[in-house]
Amino acid sequence: MNTLSPIQHITLPMTLRQKIRRATLLVTFLLFPIVFKYLSPYIIIAGSTEGIIVGSLIYFILLFIFSLYFGRAVCGWVCPAAGVQEWSLTINEKRVRGGKFNWIKYYIWVTWIGIIIVMAVMAGGFSSVQPSYMIENGVSLSTIYDFYIYFIVLGLIIILSFTIGRRAFCHYVCWMAPFMIIGKKISNLIRWPALHLKSDTDKCKQCKTCDSNCPMSLEVSKMVHNGSMENSECVLCGTCVDNCPNKVINYSWSRPSDG
Repeated sequence: MNTLSPIQHITLPMTLRQKIRRATLLVTFLLFPIVFKYLSPYIIIAGSTEGIIVGSLIYFILLFIFSLYFGRAVCGWVCPAAGVQEWSLTINEKRVRGGKFNWIKYYIWVTWIGIIIVMAVMAGGFSSVQPSYMIENGVSLSTIYDFYIYFIVLGLIIILSFTIGRRAFCHYVCWMAPFMIIGKKISNLIRWPALHLKSDTDKCKQCKTCDSNCPMSLEVSKMVHNGSMENSECVLCGTCVDNCPNKVINYSWSRPSDG
């Protein structure tokens, strides 16, 4: 097998779809101070101690259901943390190599889910639903303490991006990602029609433009070469779809084995 050439960054004109995606991420990031607590892992724990189903728990349940049909598309198109991380690419475009530390987010997630279950059991189960629990007037940042927590989380996201590289927070820390990864795996297992990527291997010229531009630092060209576009870290952003000069990769709505 021939040795693959080094990955070189190739800048291509941004397509309309990518402009829309970037604009959407910017808007959701600007709304981050409002929706911050609806993404909070702590508020779910606090609500569980009182047997309350809170807004963030409802959001994560909906996120899981959404992932059954759209995988991690929320990460690529909507997530506020994604917006700040893609902006951070202007400071550090370094690719996050390998996935040996991806397990960290699963450890965080399992520990967190375990605490929620224990707290809910101790409270005698969930007995009420309060979507605005701990959220005064529906706005997340209402006290100085809320601002402290917000800027700590935002600082963590930015520091990881600046020091490690592209979407490091998504790879290593995000407590939301496992919901969608599990949902996608279940969808593949039962073979539900869902959104995913497909490729035409014969068209690929191994120019590695897809590798260069992938915000999740995936070896997309290797996925194409292997004939499988499945990767738990893929956020279906469509960057590889829009940047491929040979139109090798496309979106597909079908059963896994059909695309």
